[in-house]
Amino acid sequence: MTNFLDPAILFFIFGVFAGSVKSNLEIPPQISRFLSLYLLMALGLKGGFALHKSGFTNEIALSLGLAVFLAIIIPLIGYLLLRRYLSAFDAAAIAATYGSVSAVTFITATQYLDQFHINYGGHMAAAMALMESPAIILAIVLANKARAYQSKKSNTAHEATSVSTILHESFTDGAQLLLLGSMLVALVSGDSGQKLMAPFSIDLFKGMLAFFLLDMGLMAARNIQGLRGKPPITLLYAIAAPLSHALFALFLCKLIGLPLGNTILLMVLASSASYIAVPAVLRHALPEVNPALYMGMSLGITFPFNIILGIPLYAMLATHFL
Repeated sequence: MTNFLDPAILFFIFGVFAGSVKSNLEIPPQISRFLSLYLLMALGLKGGFALHKSGFTNEIALSLGLAVFLAIIIPLIGYLLLRRYLSAFDAAAIAATYGSVSAVTFITATQYLDQFHINYGGHMAAAMALMESPAIILAIVLANKARAYQSKKSNTAHEATSVSTILHESFTDGAQLLLLGSMLVALVSGDSGQKLMAPFSIDLFKGMLAFFLLDMGLMAARNIQGLRGKPPITLLYAIAAPLSHALFALFLCKLIGLPLGNTILLMVLASSASYIAVPAVLRHALPEVNPALYMGMSLGITFPFNIILGIPLYAMLATHFL
């Protein structure tokens, strides 16, 4: 119940309501982009300052290794499951969307942990960055394979999407570079830098997050319309996938003995679905798929579910089982 009383979550719910009643309330795209970059910069700074204090430990290495493993295995399993019901292209697009991560879901989860004084490592911001690209690369490989198969059947040439191009775009993406660059700045500047940046990266953070979640609520309400007429498996997957991915992450975290805060954040990352980075790539790499499919699922269903119910549920499960 406490999560529903959080102003940021209330603004998200208000945004969903405003979008559902077709209000003309709108956040200009430039403002939305600024808020997104601000949140990533503040998160990177917070993570870098924490890393400066803790140093690089075996626990950090385990967390990052597990994050990469989850980013590879989740889209692979998702594709194999979805391929039974959907075309190869649709299955690859959805698997990539749910194999990658949502930065805003992660940021909201860190606020939840801060609210309840649950400690977590600053390196988890780096874990989020590492989990963004593997699913995209896997989707491109699977799509190229599907195109080659179709071309072989029809005796026509096909143009494969270059994995190296996608890799370059993934690792030079402005938002991702800003996150990692902010962590590096915080690592180098240390305690003195933390004091100087606190008014910007800490004091303003909650208000900026609330404003951004208002915009996300508006977008969520509008994107869910794209699921009309889609196969029932997509609606089921949009709820079942986050839950199963979070439980899988919890099992692995318990197996290797990660602390509570890091476990919750890995559960959140595993359960989230990308609605910015992956769709931007898939629009060009998988033109065979209607963006309304994966955008409707990730932003229309999974994102609201995780923001309102998922994060407190994952925290409760982790607290109970660890």
